[in-house]
Amino acid sequence: MSADLSYVQPTPNSPWGTYLSQVDRVVPYLGELSRWAETLKRPKRALIVDVPIEMDDGSIAHFEGYRVQHNMSRGPGKGGVRFHPDVTLEEVMALSAWMTVKTAAVNLPYGGAKGGIRVDPKKLTHKELERVTRRYTSEIGIIIGPQQDIPAPDVNTNAQVMAWMMDTYSMNVGGTATGVVTGKPLHLGGSLGRVKATGRGVFVTGREAARRLGLDLRGARIAVQGFGNVGSVAAELFAEAGAKIVAVQDHTGTIVNANGLDLKTLLPLARAEGVVGFKGGDVIANESFWDVACDILIPAALEGQVTAERAQKTQARLVLEGANGPTVPAADDILAERGVLVVPDVICNAGGVTVSYFEWVQDFSSFFWDEDEINQRLDRIMMNALNQIWDTADRHRITLRTATFAVACERILMARQERGLYP
Repeated sequence: MSADLSYVQPTPNSPWGTYLSQVDRVVPYLGELSRWAETLKRPKRALIVDVPIEMDDGSIAHFEGYRVQHNMSRGPGKGGVRFHPDVTLEEVMALSAWMTVKTAAVNLPYGGAKGGIRVDPKKLTHKELERVTRRYTSEIGIIIGPQQDIPAPDVNTNAQVMAWMMDTYSMNVGGTATGVVTGKPLHLGGSLGRVKATGRGVFVTGREAARRLGLDLRGARIAVQGFGNVGSVAAELFAEAGAKIVAVQDHTGTIVNANGLDLKTLLPLARAEGVVGFKGGDVIANESFWDVACDILIPAALEGQVTAERAQKTQARLVLEGANGPTVPAADDILAERGVLVVPDVICNAGGVTVSYFEWVQDFSSFFWDEDEINQRLDRIMMNALNQIWDTADRHRITLRTATFAVACERILMARQERGLYP
């Protein structure tokens, strides 16, 4: 009789529900390994922690934090930490599960994990943010470590947050442990190329997908939802390849210019104030973003943005998932029916975790590579993984998403089977 793990039951249209649907679709392609498929639906470990801190005004505030380790059959957990007022356990579970699939898809020796704190970091002072980070790190310190679980930056976290996490963990274990997190500042064991790695991976996979579609990037129209680290870097690289960024949406609103937005002017303004203050484009309603005439759509914001209704409206031929879980299953089906190619998140945005792996390796050896070498290694890993996934999709006549899950889940469940069950 199985245990009652009610916490893994999804709410409607939730990220966890989306993930479970994706797993169900891949089971028919797992052969004898399908007997282990339930493993993919149950997180190995979910930790909920209280994060109390003293605010600058002397009051005591409590925040709820999470660290979920979904599956560690292939290696230590790997996954980011996000600070956001809407973070939930269910969301973190889904994100950790996608990390399991993502690391296996690019064949890294990791499992999947994810963390978060339900907090609005914009409402905290610098010192309050440091206290939240350090207390959270101390609370989850019982399950993280260079060979156990390695956090990294995610939404609203950065190299400074990783430095605080690394320092806190190091102080608690009595020695410098640079390998406990990735995405650190360079002088603390960080890696060149890490900041742009996720966006670069979106570009590399998108360039190959466009080539296979016969879509010339020169003059191609691109719409980007989410203009943070991933979306802005991808936009910059596509623009360098001759594409036109015709629409951008961020937390401040949506701007469009059919002739292409001037990124040299837009990028610094977007980082400082948001895109709506930009004078070189027209402001439109956020929902109208999905109607913009474009060839390539890059959802690089949060989960669940590409709904069935929006999938019907988009004019794009190619969707590159810069965000995690941006497309709900019903929308996936509509895009497939319409002949729109989707490069799924678990391969499209795997550039970040790949260079995080490089950072982790460099920290262990205390030998660091230059940026050209890192980019070459990244491009090679991404292309090899994508080509294998594409071959699987062609062989079984399935979508790239199902093919990515098929390749990744076979590796995960093979490791689970070979390791066996203890005791």
